[in-house]
Amino acid sequence: MTVDYRRMIEELTEEYEKARAHTGELRREISELTASATAPRETVRVTVGAQGDVRSIEFRGSAYKRMAPAELSAAVMATISQAKDKAQRKLSELMAPELPPGVNFLDVLQGKAELPAMAKFDPEVSKPGSRP
Repeated sequence: MTVDYRRMIEELTEEYEKARAHTGELRREISELTASATAPRETVRVTVGAQGDVRSIEFRGSAYKRMAPAELSAAVMATISQAKDKAQRKLSELMAPELPPGVNFLDVLQGKAELPAMAKFDPEVSKPGSRP
């Protein structure tokens, strides 16, 4: 029986190119991911990126001018936190198909992922487009 190495190399190259394109698309989606939150009195609106990096802070109306500095600071910080939580949830949804079954991306981000679940990872199942 003869092994067709040329065909095997072509198939591997094709799989690599698909995986590379998929990874590039995923990176683009992550770089474009944003989430916003607005303070309860709508004094401030914050937009963050996928990693919680602050992209914009908008002060709305004039109510913020009447707030004590500590109150305004607390409102900004709480709103940043809310926006960051939203961004992490969006990122988790985006990354879920890329992870082994049973692994939660937020747990991975927070260092809480169960290593036994990661050890069960089957690379054949995780190929782009191989999941239902």
